[in-house]
Amino acid sequence: MSQSEQQNRIPESKESFWRAYKELPDYPAFTGNKSTEVAVVGAGIAGVITAYLLAKEGKKVTLLDAGKLIDGVTGYTTAKISAQHGLYYAPLIKLVGEKQAKLYYEANMDGLKFIEETAKELNIDCDFSHRDAFIYSTKDSTVKLLEKEAEAYQQLGIDGELAREESELPFPVTEALVMRNQAQFHPVKFLTGLVKELEKMGVDIHEQSRAMKILSKKDPVIQTENLSHLSCDKVVVATHYPFNDFDGMYFSRLSVNRSYAIAVRTNGKIPEGMYISADSPSRSIRFTPGEDGEKLLLLGGEGHATGQSSVDTMEHYENLAKFGEDYFAADEIPYRWSSQDMTTLDKIPYVGTITAGYENILVATGFHKWGMANGAIAGRILTDQIVGRENPYAALFDPTRPKVKTADAASFLKDNASVAKELVSGKLKKASKTIDDLEKGQGGLVKVDGKKAGGYRDEYGQVHLVKPTCTHMGCDVAWNDAETSWDCPCHGSRFSHTGEVLEGPAVKPLKKLEGGI
Repeated sequence: MSQSEQQNRIPESKESFWRAYKELPDYPAFTGNKSTEVAVVGAGIAGVITAYLLAKEGKKVTLLDAGKLIDGVTGYTTAKISAQHGLYYAPLIKLVGEKQAKLYYEANMDGLKFIEETAKELNIDCDFSHRDAFIYSTKDSTVKLLEKEAEAYQQLGIDGELAREESELPFPVTEALVMRNQAQFHPVKFLTGLVKELEKMGVDIHEQSRAMKILSKKDPVIQTENLSHLSCDKVVVATHYPFNDFDGMYFSRLSVNRSYAIAVRTNGKIPEGMYISADSPSRSIRFTPGEDGEKLLLLGGEGHATGQSSVDTMEHYENLAKFGEDYFAADEIPYRWSSQDMTTLDKIPYVGTITAGYENILVATGFHKWGMANGAIAGRILTDQIVGRENPYAALFDPTRPKVKTADAASFLKDNASVAKELVSGKLKKASKTIDDLEKGQGGLVKVDGKKAGGYRDEYGQVHLVKPTCTHMGCDVAWNDAETSWDCPCHGSRFSHTGEVLEGPAVKPLKKLEGGI
């Protein structure tokens, strides 16, 4: 297949397979000045589960989302519910010790169990099924890493072992490591069922209600984009990247990566297990039941720091498509999507009080690409903390846990050096095109009246101009042609071609430019 034929198979419009399921009604924007006991900001898996558990405890809960419910990262995941997070546990033991590493595994298994039991209890048909999860290598150089990870499994009592002979992949593997009894599901179906329960329990739900700031740390008041105010006893910030990231300096404690996925119709054999590569480039492989009973193959990977892709971003989809064609006889690609993930300094999420002295403001972030089980257990931790109940995992996930160790400090310095580099390099980057050079559907930096602007020509030929400076901390944004967006390489904020905020931590849109600058 030629490169042009490969490109033609990738859908022009980006849509997640999960978001194609549309069973939720629209909810009104938050307006006026109101009060509640607990405000949950962000309606992804962590936010919805937290709201559900708090409502079960009898709390008066208000759920706010900047856009549509379940339309953030949760709607754009690979939806594996797994404690197997790549080559994770051997390094984790060195970093936090055996006891804490075992606790992390148990927390994720409890998150998996919560999703399974809740789906059964509420009779939610969300395509949940238990699957074995595998890390595989295709290179001799990564075999020793898998062997060390297998030793960590044995040390921690994890149900798994080396299992190269169990591989169902249609290409040779040098080694494979299995973790038994993991799971997969349809996250939007599951959370749609939970949102319907929220309605029954009287939770006040609002969409298109972007939280801009929290006015007081002691008696929190959330101010939304339309200048409405919500007073509350406690705030849970579950917005993936905290919009109030200056509280606790989260912009210096999180790194942001973007990755890609496609859903494939294929005439080839589809594996029953869930697979992730130990080698680079990263590859995630699993199936999902389609709406008409067919099996769709889900392929993911191609991760890179947000706004810092070394190639044209559409090429990441093309690489996944070629992988599907080469090994799985890919026939058609009906869906493509991407998402970004936050990683903490020690790769353990931050869940709990956002920072010392802010006991009424809680956060859930930094799920390191594994937000399904982690998101579920985050809901349990946050609920227990709010109702005053002990939780066995609270200290492990505590955002105010003891200062980072030497390895984390090195990572901190490296990440912040990278941010400084992007800040400077973005300012030095010059525009090589003019408005007239932009074709329909094309965007990038352009020169207008001798100055730099961000430009995009839409399908009708209209050019949209923005100031290409992120409203979060002033870094210059980069054009993402695959997602038709402006992406910040410093902290991961994303904006539409007209400058509207798609993902935080930014809360204000890019400045629109009319004609000249």
